[in-house]
Amino acid sequence: MKILGVALILLGIAALVFGGFGYDRQRTVLEVGGLSAKVTEHRTAPVAPIAGMIALAGGVVLLLAARRRHA
Repeated sequence: MKILGVALILLGIAALVFGGFGYDRQRTVLEVGGLSAKVTEHRTAPVAPIAGMIALAGGVVLLLAARRRHA
């Protein structure tokens, strides 16, 4: 449970700091015979700040629950 809590905290912080993640998508725009033209698009997928806060809070709760269980 500690590992999941730490992972959630790190993901929550990353979501709040970066606000999303970017990725590249390659697609074919023209294909004639043996020739093809491709284009690479850079896209950004935003992550809502509330999702980062929820992940951060969930990670803290899991760490506290793990600490109480072992105490």
